[in-house]
Amino acid sequence: MQCERQALSGDASTLARELRDLVPAPESVAETVAEIIARVRTSGDDALRYYTRELDTRGATPSSLVVPEAELDTALERLDDEIRAGLELAIANVTRVAEAQLSVNRTVSFDGHEVRVREVPLASGGVYVPAGRTPYPSTVVMGVIAARVAGVGEIAVCSPPGETGDVDPVLLAAWRLAGATVAYRMGGAQAIAALAYGTESVAPVDVIVGPGNLYVQEAKRQVFGQVSIDGFAGPSDLVVIADGEDPEVEPGPLALDLLAQAEHGPGSIVILLSDSDALLDAVQEQIEASEEGEAIVRLIHVTELHQAFMVAETFAPEHLQLMGAGAEAFSADIRHAGCVLIGARSGTAFSDYVAGSTHVLPTNGAARFASGLSPSHFRRHFSEVRIGTGAGALARAAAPVARAEGFELHARSMEARSDG
Repeated sequence: MQCERQALSGDASTLARELRDLVPAPESVAETVAEIIARVRTSGDDALRYYTRELDTRGATPSSLVVPEAELDTALERLDDEIRAGLELAIANVTRVAEAQLSVNRTVSFDGHEVRVREVPLASGGVYVPAGRTPYPSTVVMGVIAARVAGVGEIAVCSPPGETGDVDPVLLAAWRLAGATVAYRMGGAQAIAALAYGTESVAPVDVIVGPGNLYVQEAKRQVFGQVSIDGFAGPSDLVVIADGEDPEVEPGPLALDLLAQAEHGPGSIVILLSDSDALLDAVQEQIEASEEGEAIVRLIHVTELHQAFMVAETFAPEHLQLMGAGAEAFSADIRHAGCVLIGARSGTAFSDYVAGSTHVLPTNGAARFASGLSPSHFRRHFSEVRIGTGAGALARAAAPVARAEGFELHARSMEARSDG
């Protein structure tokens, strides 16, 4: 654990950029990923099986690429009751929040014509679920429920098999519980290629979402255009702004919040900004007593909490916690964060599992322009135009513009419907 203490001196924006630079830029894997994608496109299932043996199962023969329905049912029947209850609560809460994000069709009426803005679900979507050191059934919930609420008909989910050749049974159960329509044992860049272009066993989808390692994210980047994607997910990060004068802000839970996000491993960065040296001292003592995690931890003293707010706005964290009255006062002004947790009891871990918000969030400062996973990633908008008695007025207005652009036939097309 790289835990260091410092004080803000100088410009808050400069400090935020320096903190971002602490996470080293990943090595380029673009060439390797391009080779994998090309091989999957030409060799299909054979390429998937080859890369699964080489990269996931360490030579073991993988189980069937497509998971049979009966195996999903069996895994769900054998799922631990407490885990099932937790996943069911997560599914219920994530569903409610996702439903609140759906847009409705709207019609804009003019004098003589109208434009209806419609939103429709994509026909199919793919949810990638990393398997790393442990399975992530919570990520299944976040991706599949967003697709279900969006109205997607075919929802594919995939995860890399381990050395046994199979996917963890907890994931199989989560796939069934969340409502995926097809499940694949495949991972890495090869899985992204298969979902984008299709193989003998894998049907191509319209959008691919979900976190994953650098190879997965680079593959998503390279197939974008063939399919839609949710974004490029990098290492996790957390910023906490804590009011040291508020008695509800306790160092114990606060230190656990930082350590919890540090569990995401190397490349992750967690930052605490506070106006209290005593609070920073207490948190630092607890963090240094822990031997867990390989993340970067920075504990930063600010003379006033507004400085902390400015650091956070420039840093654009994946997760932002506002703890204590002085910090919570900035909640309405936050623009650049993937998810904001407000109040001393609102630890980020709740949002990772059961609060109802998604944990598939913009990282690496992308919260300046990107949003967390939602039903909107599985839907598209289009306009439905009906022109009636207003055709003449519209033609008279638009024809000169069309001719200025050199499109004479555009102008004549509109004028042909003019009422004179």
